[in-house]
Parts: sequence; structure tokens; C-alpha cells
Amino acid sequence: MSTLFADIEKEARRLSADERARLAEVLLKSLQETPLADINAAWDAEIAQRVAAFERGDLTTHVAEDVFAEARRFIK
Repeated sequence: MSTLFADIEKEARRLSADERARLAEVLLKSLQETPLADINAAWDAEIAQRVAAFERGDLTTHVAEDVFAEARRFIK
């Protein structure tokens, strides 16, 4: 364990119960934000690839009315 960690832990234990709970929430949220940022970056890249493929004409497209008609057939 690093000295900095030990110092922060020691200081955190001096906080009130409410303050420790708030600190815990902030720290947990910070752990959740990183994966969400990674997920968003991956989706951004996927969207860019799909748009580029569409613009190059590499994708097969379908008329919306046909898609909806087929979907209605599936739910019947």
C-alpha cells in the first residue's frame, strides 16, 4: 500500500459517517465512469464505421415501410 493511500485512508476515517458515505459514493461513481467512457468511445467508433460504409455504398439498405411490414408479420 502506498504512503499516499495510507494518508488518504487515515484522513477519510476522520470524516463523519455521512461524509464517508458521500466519499464512497463519489469514488464508486468514478470507477463506473471509466467503463462507460470506454463503451461510449466504442459506440462512437462503430457509428463512424457504419456511416462511412453507408456513404461508400457498402451497406444494403431497406425501405422503412418494408421493414415495418415484415416486423408486423413477425408479431402476428
